[in-house]
Amino acid sequence: MAENTLTYLDYKSNQNVRWCPGCGDHAILNAVQKTMADLGYDPKDVAIISGIGCSSRFPYYMNTYGFHTIHGRASAIASGVKLANPDLHVWQITGDGDALAIGGNHFIHAIRRNVDINIILFNNQIYGLTKGQFSPTSKKGFVSKTSPFGTIESPFRPGELSIGARGHFFARSIDKEIKLSIDIFKEAALHHGTSVVEVLQNCVIYNDRTHEAITDKAHKDDRTIILKHGEPMIFGKNQDKGLLLKCLDLRVVTIGENGITKDDLLVHDAHCEDSTMHLKLANMEYPNYPVALGVIRAVKSPTFDSEVVNQIKQVQQKSKLKSFRDLAFSGDVWEVK
Repeated sequence: MAENTLTYLDYKSNQNVRWCPGCGDHAILNAVQKTMADLGYDPKDVAIISGIGCSSRFPYYMNTYGFHTIHGRASAIASGVKLANPDLHVWQITGDGDALAIGGNHFIHAIRRNVDINIILFNNQIYGLTKGQFSPTSKKGFVSKTSPFGTIESPFRPGELSIGARGHFFARSIDKEIKLSIDIFKEAALHHGTSVVEVLQNCVIYNDRTHEAITDKAHKDDRTIILKHGEPMIFGKNQDKGLLLKCLDLRVVTIGENGITKDDLLVHDAHCEDSTMHLKLANMEYPNYPVALGVIRAVKSPTFDSEVVNQIKQVQQKSKLKSFRDLAFSGDVWEVK
């Protein structure tokens, strides 16, 4: 196998990046480009599909194939691209508004079908491109241009929605945590089936510091937990906190208190078929719990695209029709003179 000589620069296009200075999208773009280089993907073997929103400018900035589609339809088009050319590495770039509002139906059915695409969901809890309306993930009570007295809606949890749609891969990262994002994107890329990676992203103009409670450098270690398959669920600046299960509820505990040791803590099993624990982990929210980062669920399952290809092959083998001529002259045929 030839040595990989690609770098992230091979995935940069010649277009000027037009996101606002300080936008979290810049870091995610950087992480994706470095992921592609680490995986050694030939740029011509990659397709970036997006819908509408700030994040959906992404294809312009990648030196790969790309398609900036229409609002909420990226999942449908990404599915079609993968079915038409199964050898392509298809990445869907979308936002919390694009994927979970107008695109919600396409999003959940792509997950349910388990099409082999990678979905990166930018979650800044706001409509940024259209200038600051509340989105499906905005916190209840959030004041915006379309909710001047505070929204009365309960927000979607992307992890809960993905797992509830029978998803087999869900992970979460933070825009500024580039190394963590790269590690997650690699696992998502190598997973066969629909992978959903929620990236908690900051909009400096319309919803600045929306994730600050868990991304602030002084507190993030105590308010987030990075899950790793096969390892105990430990977190905290001093690595002295952990999670255990009691009466079917997750409990945050301190190692050393009440006789609790590292051996008492839950061990993360991302590959477990049963999604009960994955759902509990995905739904953890500060201040009651640390927010789970890393790969929360990664379960093997047949993919929609591979099943379609296999079905076509089986039908072709059994069919007596081997050419268009066979089809044209099958059934009732008559000759016109």
